[in-house]
Amino acid sequence: MGSTASPIEPRQVGILILDDDVQSQGALKQILDSEGWRVRVVPDIKMFLAELRTGEWSLVIANVTITGTDSPLFVTLRELTNVSAEEGGRLRALYMVPEVNGEQYVTSLERAKLPYVLRPFHLHDFLEKVSDLLVEIKAIEAPIRQVRYEFGELRKKKKKAAKSNSMFASRDSFSYTDEDLAEYEREEGEALKSKRPRSRINLGDPNG
Repeated sequence: MGSTASPIEPRQVGILILDDDVQSQGALKQILDSEGWRVRVVPDIKMFLAELRTGEWSLVIANVTITGTDSPLFVTLRELTNVSAEEGGRLRALYMVPEVNGEQYVTSLERAKLPYVLRPFHLHDFLEKVSDLLVEIKAIEAPIRQVRYEFGELRKKKKKAAKSNSMFASRDSFSYTDEDLAEYEREEGEALKSKRPRSRINLGDPNG
């Protein structure tokens, strides 16, 4: 009598962070943990490579000042994360670039069409980029930005992050009017209907 195969449980989203800034480490982990994802932070390349080899990760968030843009690690990450989902790609990378003196990194990342964020960055922008990359490889079903636009909770988290972590930019306009939200949702609906592919080149624009 044949046995019945057990259903395969969906793999939990795993995010591996390479960063040697203590304050940044704590802030990133707190923000991403709140989404229910499994988050691991490592401060150096040796530990990062050991974790990367496990193949348990959906997204890598890397401080580009550690990886550089011409190192063997950078080349390896580029090759691993440039595989399309249709071709079996299940890993994406998001690079953190210092806003001050980060021009050299920005030029290289844009030339390679790799996503990045300038630090300090805004909480909403950061989560939106993370969400887009996870959707791209089907690690999550829909962008989390739609949930983030629940007015009260979103504003609370933004204010808390801005006050407690300097890695997140603080600005009074980091809240939205009803008109802003309606316009954003309208554009999102049109984009989904037309199924326009998202450009990965412009992911680094903190105001985009």
